[in-house]
Amino acid sequence: MREGHLHSHLRIHSGENPFTCQQCGKCFNQKGNLKSHMRIHTGESPFTCQHCGKKFTQKGNLQSHMRIHNGECPFYCKLCGKSFAQKGNIRHHMRIHTGEKPFKCNQCGKSFTQKVTLSGHMKIHTRVNCFICHQCGMSFTDMEHLNRHVITHTGEKPFKCPQCGMSFRLNKNLKSHMKIHTGEKPYMCQFCEKTYAHKVNLEVHVRLHTGERPFICPQCGKGFTHKGNLKGHIRLHTGERPYTCPQCGMSFTYQRDLKSHLRIHSDEKLQCSECRKTFKERINFINHLRIHSGGSLFNCDQCSKKFLLPSHLEIHRKSHADERPYLCSLCGKGFKWLGNLKSHQKMHSGVYTCSRASYFKRHQQILPGEKTDKVPHSGKLFTAPETLTKVQVGVHAGEKLYNCSSCGMNFSTSIYFLAHKKKHCQK
Repeated sequence: MREGHLHSHLRIHSGENPFTCQQCGKCFNQKGNLKSHMRIHTGESPFTCQHCGKKFTQKGNLQSHMRIHNGECPFYCKLCGKSFAQKGNIRHHMRIHTGEKPFKCNQCGKSFTQKVTLSGHMKIHTRVNCFICHQCGMSFTDMEHLNRHVITHTGEKPFKCPQCGMSFRLNKNLKSHMKIHTGEKPYMCQFCEKTYAHKVNLEVHVRLHTGERPFICPQCGKGFTHKGNLKGHIRLHTGERPYTCPQCGMSFTYQRDLKSHLRIHSDEKLQCSECRKTFKERINFINHLRIHSGGSLFNCDQCSKKFLLPSHLEIHRKSHADERPYLCSLCGKGFKWLGNLKSHQKMHSGVYTCSRASYFKRHQQILPGEKTDKVPHSGKLFTAPETLTKVQVGVHAGEKLYNCSSCGMNFSTSIYFLAHKKKHCQK
């Protein structure tokens, strides 16, 4: 060890900090640390990533950043197995498991898991460097946020894509958009090797593999991988339908449903570049594209069945689970799906309209004889009270009362159950 290194080390024990920043007064025990600190004031970022062009003030930060591109995640959580590229990120992640929030606001008592979050929160109380919008009176803690806000009034989009001409309000949005043209997808899933252009999309995708659902509904306890999905789900409880069609007045819970609906009024269609097939519904278009790519990425971990969409996998998983989170407030009966609960509740109210063609056919498939009993929800007649009861429960509530002892499959009507039994007899 050199003598100079020993002197630097001894300052750790003595607490001596002889190197002082002339701009903010902060002290350091090593000259190199002061040099790195000064870049905060000068704005100098000499270390540049060759993959994405992002710049850093310190070489160590660049090395940590490079793990994002090469997929290296050497830091593992011992509780859930999740891996991270940077050691600091795993420290923050561990607080999810422990519930630790070490950074506490001394004015309102609110606690935070990260120091940077507390610093942003403190500006609410101090209002330091308060920047006010002269058009609407909104105030901001820094000039950057104010400038972003002002553009919402002017409608200005100064950042233009040189390839397609599309304009954006923020430079970071343009950078994200440019990845569409370059095809750059630097963020790779370690489980299935699927790549993404944006880190946040990868984080949401990884939750499909880990099963992590950090966004919980306060009313029914259902968890979601994405915050936006939770917001949409809560509207199912409140009945809110904020997206209204300007042409027919029909309202929707989700914006994507309104966009799909608007294509009914127009001739707009989504066309597949491979086979030129057209679709009005975006979800049908996406599913079709997976046929060409051969994408069956989402596998059930219990029966190995494959699905094109994660939402379909989630619906399928409920068939394995015994959980029935949707409870009837009148009789306490539980259901796996919200739609079945709604159908069941209509039995209590005595108001039910049988509008589906498949239900109408089921009503017609009854034993021959005089029709004396009537379904109160649909007006259909049946020959015996026991047939009426089974139709009320099986068809309208979505229950499957007929169980096959040979393979375990369940059916809601006897007609399908008997047809299924014949298949076993033919084997």
